[in-house]
Amino acid sequence: MDWRVPLADLDYGKEEERAVIDVLRSKWLTMGEVTQIFEAEFCRMTGSKHAIAVSNGTLALHLACLALGIGPGDEVIVPSLSFVATSNAALYCGADVCFADVIGPDDVTIDPNAIEGLITPKTKAIIVMHYAGFPCCMREILEIASNHGIPVIEDAAHAPGASLDGKALGTWGEIGCFSFFSNKNLSTGEGGMVTCNRDDLAENIQLLRSHGMTTLTYDRHKGHAFSYDVVTLGHNYRIDEIHSALGIQQLKKLDRNNAKRRELTQVYWQNLRDTEIELPFVQRTWGLPSHHVFPILLPSHVDRLAFMSAMRDAGVQSSIHYRPIHTFSFYQNRFGTISLPITEEIGRREVTLPLFPTMTDEQLEWVITNVKRLIA
Repeated sequence: MDWRVPLADLDYGKEEERAVIDVLRSKWLTMGEVTQIFEAEFCRMTGSKHAIAVSNGTLALHLACLALGIGPGDEVIVPSLSFVATSNAALYCGADVCFADVIGPDDVTIDPNAIEGLITPKTKAIIVMHYAGFPCCMREILEIASNHGIPVIEDAAHAPGASLDGKALGTWGEIGCFSFFSNKNLSTGEGGMVTCNRDDLAENIQLLRSHGMTTLTYDRHKGHAFSYDVVTLGHNYRIDEIHSALGIQQLKKLDRNNAKRRELTQVYWQNLRDTEIELPFVQRTWGLPSHHVFPILLPSHVDRLAFMSAMRDAGVQSSIHYRPIHTFSFYQNRFGTISLPITEEIGRREVTLPLFPTMTDEQLEWVITNVKRLIA
């Protein structure tokens, strides 16, 4: 469909084109110097000691679980209001997940009190997700985790460039996981990154990323090695040079584009705060969010499908972030009925409006006008 206002759009230009052409002309397409530069630049951006580029954000989460030794018989606490990859990563390792509720309509991140109530002797990790790039209550969550000796994994798929108290999201917990999917703030189509500060975890993740091999093809290409050993059961989760090249260029635009997203969000808030719509995070005064998406909560009497259909008829694309994971058929069949009343209420009413850094004033005004018209 030819949307008048799409849900998301890319800020791509000649820089990305040249970067891809340069890789093609180099004739080295898998992990090499470009990937190493991307990882180094990501370290500088986040302040993390290690950044390990991978094929996508889901695999970043899987590697984080593997590196922490999560396996059968373990439990991992996760939010249900997230993309399904957040919980799938623990299941890939043979563990079970325990779903935590969110704080409420004003703050749809995972509730620290709900986390504490789910901890058992089987709890091996806590995964938090910085919804829309707004920081979770990391100080409270880390205190709970520390009291029980449990590591925290940050799903920072929404949060490149976001921070809390001047410290980048993705560096608060034991391991941070980022996604570079097509609609993300830093977009390469596919791709992801794992961040951590512990040398032992970084070494393990690097081994697991590429078949457990002690040296890589690029090492042998550069004459630094002639053979390799396989020391663990690894995977092929490598990124390629084209995606890394795109990532380098997108990283240069990240601060500017996040600032633009912030401006657009403020305009949304200013124009919608006097309607019946509830606006998550509008009262937030702490942290520097990345504003990945713009969520609204429709009044309970408004039919969401009718609202989204009418927005579509006006040429405005909308979406849902997210249907709670525990309500999917697979999860119901595996874990039975789970009650998360706050998550479920938000899941019924949430609609995501368009938000992207190249969004024009005319597009923004058109979205706001139609939202107000339909709610009225």
